[in-house]
Amino acid sequence: MKAFAIKEKGVVDAIEVAEPKMGAGDVLLEVYFIGLCGSDLNSYRGLMPFVTLPRIPGHEISGIIVDKGSEVPDTIKTGDYATVEPYTNCGVCPSCRQGRVNCCQFNQTLGVQREGALTQRIAVPFQKVFISKKLSLHELALVEPLSVGYHGANRGNVSETDTVLLLGCGTIGMGALCATVRKGATVIALDIDDAKLEVAKKFGATYTINSLKEDPKEAVMRYTNNEGASVAIEAAGTPITFNLALELVAFAGRVVTIGYSKNETGIKTQLIVSKELNIFGSRNALRVFPSVISMFERKEKPFTDMITKVFSFDQTPEAFKYWNENPGTVSKILIDVKN
Repeated sequence: MKAFAIKEKGVVDAIEVAEPKMGAGDVLLEVYFIGLCGSDLNSYRGLMPFVTLPRIPGHEISGIIVDKGSEVPDTIKTGDYATVEPYTNCGVCPSCRQGRVNCCQFNQTLGVQREGALTQRIAVPFQKVFISKKLSLHELALVEPLSVGYHGANRGNVSETDTVLLLGCGTIGMGALCATVRKGATVIALDIDDAKLEVAKKFGATYTINSLKEDPKEAVMRYTNNEGASVAIEAAGTPITFNLALELVAFAGRVVTIGYSKNETGIKTQLIVSKELNIFGSRNALRVFPSVISMFERKEKPFTDMITKVFSFDQTPEAFKYWNENPGTVSKILIDVKN
């Protein structure tokens, strides 16, 4: 069975892997689309701290169930369109004991700590499978990254009284934006690409800032009566945006960090202390896949506008090369495994 692996920094190539073995509690998924994540790009660049190479990437998944084990409930049927929650949890570590299984100490995400789904078929436990009778396979491939952003907004305890500064308007950022808008907050979206900012407007951002064209501090203060944002959600993963979040959030504000960088960030700790900030890490997603799928099914936003480009399965190396060379303009690349 064919798969694609990041063999070493800057090198993606086809490999042969064994057909998946399905247990009694598993479903067999014929993979149709894989979304490339920022973590995949960082793996390709040799900058992903959680990944060792070679690695088959792929954790943003859509496909069709073609077989199921004897212990899989009747609510899941062959022929169902599905996506996959790609995380594992041990059930006994400190985070699992608190019910925060998304940040399990021993989590192994598909395509990160273990081999991913950029292949033709995968077997996964039925508990990790989410089906929809209404969504297309394109849409289902977007559910996981939007769920990660959605969880980030939940971590920041966003409410209708907040003004939220969103730093980074990729797909994960759009998940955070969807959640904050649904909660009634005012959103200021910041990015370096005008096309992404236009999508952010469609998704409900009240204000947008291109930080290459105007001073972000001046703009944020203008929009917040010189107070700063009550919540800053960092979804870009760069040292610059980490520190912008600290600088532009209000005193006694909250900062949510979804992105992460292998490089040192040089965080200005005096801002954390002087503003008495609450800093929240946000990892993966916790119990939000059904909410995000429902949001998709109600067509609340033009979700497929986030798709920048679709590459065929055999064009996977070109897809990574394209994103590496055009990072600021890519929101989401999909790999069409069946084409």
